[in-house]
Amino acid sequence: MIEEPKKLTIKKPSRRPDAQQIAAFQSVPTGFIVDAMAGCGALSPDIRPLGEGRDLLCVAAGPALTVDTGPADVLALLAAQQFIQPGDIVVSAFSAYRGCAACGDRVAGMMRNNKAAGFVTDGPMRDYAGVVAAGLPVWSCGINPNSPVAQGPGRIGLPIQIGGRQVESGDMVIADHDGVVIVPYAQISQVLARLERISTLEAELDQAVLDGLKIMPAMTELLASDAVAYVE
Repeated sequence: MIEEPKKLTIKKPSRRPDAQQIAAFQSVPTGFIVDAMAGCGALSPDIRPLGEGRDLLCVAAGPALTVDTGPADVLALLAAQQFIQPGDIVVSAFSAYRGCAACGDRVAGMMRNNKAAGFVTDGPMRDYAGVVAAGLPVWSCGINPNSPVAQGPGRIGLPIQIGGRQVESGDMVIADHDGVVIVPYAQISQVLARLERISTLEAELDQAVLDGLKIMPAMTELLASDAVAYVE
């Protein structure tokens, strides 16, 4: 390389869902969000609630603040603390590197102090007990006590690739014990409009199961139709 890259490249976040939109996603199950997005939107299931949610309540919804640290580095994540707005979910691409932690309890504590709503990374965490004590909901790829370095280069506020999807600052992140779902900023209003009907249908089906439903009516009709061949 002829010239060394800058240690950090930063695009200050310029778009953000409004307060009403953010509020509308609170406590909505990720499954409902996916159904409102035609069955997609989740990150890789490798990205799971820290400790599978045994000791930490992992439920959060908020705008993404994107960070790309690259593998084994934490410089951009440390600098990103300056740009966290209350309610943000910090989404940090670690290049899916598993050889060391993407961060530990002190960084988790700083994110909580900056009023982040959660942290998502495709790397492992360290300092499990300290992260739990910090109280920040975390989704990661497990635990590894090895330490990262803080050298860069890294990027803040720019599009990242994580968990098989592209995430941009200002996208909505909805995360719970089932995983992490991303709603692109341009689709937020459309998804919210669909969510009301999805929630109604889910509630009706839940009640039908409680009332003893054994098979979906559509399946009964299919099994009785000429679209099914029964053989001896």
